[in-house]
Amino acid sequence: MVKFWKMNGAGNDFVVLDNRDETLQLSKARIAALCHRQRGIGADGLLAVEPARNGADYRMRYYNADGGEAEMCGNGARCFARFVNFLEGGALEKTSFETIAGVIEGRFSGDRVRIQLSAPFDLKLRQSLDLDGIPHTVHSVNTGVPHAVIFVDDLAAVDVKRFGAATRHHPHFAPAGTNVNFVRVLAPGHIAIRTYERGVEDETLACGTGMVASAIVHHELSDTPSPVLVDVAGGDTLEIGFTRTASGEYEEVTLLGPADFTFSGTLPSL
Repeated sequence: MVKFWKMNGAGNDFVVLDNRDETLQLSKARIAALCHRQRGIGADGLLAVEPARNGADYRMRYYNADGGEAEMCGNGARCFARFVNFLEGGALEKTSFETIAGVIEGRFSGDRVRIQLSAPFDLKLRQSLDLDGIPHTVHSVNTGVPHAVIFVDDLAAVDVKRFGAATRHHPHFAPAGTNVNFVRVLAPGHIAIRTYERGVEDETLACGTGMVASAIVHHELSDTPSPVLVDVAGGDTLEIGFTRTASGEYEEVTLLGPADFTFSGTLPSL
């Protein structure tokens, strides 16, 4: 039998496995089955702890609910950091872990975790795209994974699945596709978002890299200072911090928010 843990970061939920001995065989089909809401444990994705390769404390493997491996996940990174602290008996003040998107650092404050992310890149503002027959102004940036950002006046009225899918599969973002964030400005420095996640192919309650992308674009368009508060569909408010250099580059990009254990159990051998 294999032990698993279920965790969530602001409602973005994950199956978490300890694979430090690298004995678990995680096929795409098996991961998708574990993440299935009706026939498995149910989750937006799966996190696996593995030994580091390049000098960090650990290696984080992140897989979307469809079983495909992704570069990283912001909410998943906070859960991963808290999980490895749990494996270490809660004795850590900070930890570092490798992802496909680069090395992430996590620092602990009770049940909240602040992660420092890699610098965003490929920022593009004010792109005009036809989405399902309707013109939209779309911004995009890569915050470890690609994100599109669309500002709206009425967040509750947005058909996230329809326009999220249209954006995710738009030829402009081919071949990899993109995650999609719909954003309403509540006040300068305070936004609310709903996110359609690539790989889940539906709306999720929160997306960490999407919060960062939305906060960065909000700063670009309004010059609001760091930190930016972000309300997510799961009901939490998270904090995005950053510094911007004289040349316009972003440094010290951080995401502060919850990382909670939900339950644990055992599975037949993987």
